[in-house]
Amino acid sequence: MKVLPKGSVTSAKGFTANGVSAGIKKSGKKDLSLIVSAVPCPTAGVYTKNSVKAAPLVLAQKYLQNNISQAVICNSGNANCFTGKQGYSVAQKTANLVGKLLSIKPQDVIVASTGIIGKQLPFEKIAAATPTLIKGLSADNGHAAALGILTTDLIGKEIAVTISLGGKKVVIGGCAKGSGMIQPDMATMLCFITTDAAIDKKILKQALAYATDHSFNCITVDGCMSTNDMVTVMANGFAGNAIIKSKNEDFQKFTAALTYVCIFLAKKIVLDGEGATKFIEIKVEGGKDFNQAKKIALAIANSNLVKTAAYGSNPNWGRVAAAVGALNLGVTENTIKITFSSFAKKHIKINVLLRLGKHKAIVYTSDLSPEYVHINGKYT
Repeated sequence: MKVLPKGSVTSAKGFTANGVSAGIKKSGKKDLSLIVSAVPCPTAGVYTKNSVKAAPLVLAQKYLQNNISQAVICNSGNANCFTGKQGYSVAQKTANLVGKLLSIKPQDVIVASTGIIGKQLPFEKIAAATPTLIKGLSADNGHAAALGILTTDLIGKEIAVTISLGGKKVVIGGCAKGSGMIQPDMATMLCFITTDAAIDKKILKQALAYATDHSFNCITVDGCMSTNDMVTVMANGFAGNAIIKSKNEDFQKFTAALTYVCIFLAKKIVLDGEGATKFIEIKVEGGKDFNQAKKIALAIANSNLVKTAAYGSNPNWGRVAAAVGALNLGVTENTIKITFSSFAKKHIKINVLLRLGKHKAIVYTSDLSPEYVHINGKYT
């Protein structure tokens, strides 16, 4: 596997993208992005487990029941959540508009939104900006699309990698957003992945489920679950490899590369955490299974006492022990070993060794600083 320099969501063959300012954000920054495949293609998606779901996410889940799509349009600055029938209508009209202008099925358009909850999304701004958005579609505008999906993010998050499947060069690229309300299952994050691999849609779903479980569902910034988050991957087959129809060697290579892409973007989200000054990697070994190990790691990661200790460069192992013990899994001081790297550095490692089994999990988080309160206390 090779990481492409300046890789983006359009690094894979057959994909174009663009990002523009539609005037949804008060700042005037880019707030509307579009990613398009040259053909309808197998698509997999995972979504927030929050029972309160934003209108575009509800529509996306409906349209993706057949696991086929051709375009993703995403606005930032407004979540279009808790907006009732009007909000759902706006999501539908957005899909219809993109479908009409691209001459594709509206049902093949994934609509996504991110931003403030509870405010109606001005469709007229989307309608006015979409023709310009489409006119600028290009394989060179993946970076513009990555910028158009950001909210409180300080940086764009992009990557692309190449692998060889059956002698064919396959590319997987993606972009993501997220820096606050980050909690597994999932978070205030969006991630759009593209690949020119030829892969069956059912197998693609399995690959994405594994990749997500070991990446975006292993990060937390503040333990707050969002209403809008989703991860999608479109696979248009332009690489010309033999279509992956089973969990064969090509599937394993593809899944490993997809997981790498997801972990890279997940780490970027944590590094860009609201007010974050430290990046924390928590490894738990000796769990009875992966899920238990991850549950323990997340308990540590979501402990405000652990996070503030990291901010203050105070390696207080007692706070880690307390977070684990609170789960009531039978862990005692005789069955746990805790080690730290230096808390004075920007990257911190916390290792926890248990005697419950032979499985491990790694979770990524950030510290908790006064700046987090400042950002969210004034978020509008």
